[in-house]
Amino acid sequence: MQLNKRLKVAVHGHSLLKDKLEGLMAEFMELVDDYKNARGEFDRDYPDVARLFVLAAVAGSREAVEDAISQAKPELNLTESSRNILSLRIPHFEADVKPGGGYSLLDAPVELDEAVGRMAEFLPRMLEIAELEHAIWLLMKEIESTRRRVNALEYIMIPRFRKTVKYIQSKLEENERANITRLMKIKDMRLEEERRQRRK
Repeated sequence: MQLNKRLKVAVHGHSLLKDKLEGLMAEFMELVDDYKNARGEFDRDYPDVARLFVLAAVAGSREAVEDAISQAKPELNLTESSRNILSLRIPHFEADVKPGGGYSLLDAPVELDEAVGRMAEFLPRMLEIAELEHAIWLLMKEIESTRRRVNALEYIMIPRFRKTVKYIQSKLEENERANITRLMKIKDMRLEEERRQRRK
């Protein structure tokens, strides 16, 4: 009876884990699509920003641009939160970037202002890509772990429980047949004894 209960729990757990695995796979595919789109847009637009830095270096001097970049101190405020995907905690960050000045406008070329401003716009997009990559990695780990549990239940534990239950049932049936045979022999012996008593 205990093994039957454990078998029922294992079968129910297997069903729940399979549902979870399907849900995780659906979320994973959705995140991969989001990542592809975000990465594609980033890869498409980032060369323009890099080109602005090159133009700034050409318009001014490389040293002046490097000094200006090292002196520019943008203000970055990060807000952390999280969302749950099938009991898996996925971190989420909101970035608020305020571009800073801090460098001499006399030495730095005009193109540098635009380059720094565009880079400040790109920081939240970079953060989004990093967040999506991390979420995909977490989901991959959870999918792998859940799949291992599903396989362990499906191919090891449930068959083992069923085999053990079947063995116990066959032994109980064998014992029951032996008891019935014993009882029939006892009954035959009593009947024979009664017949002997009557003959006397």
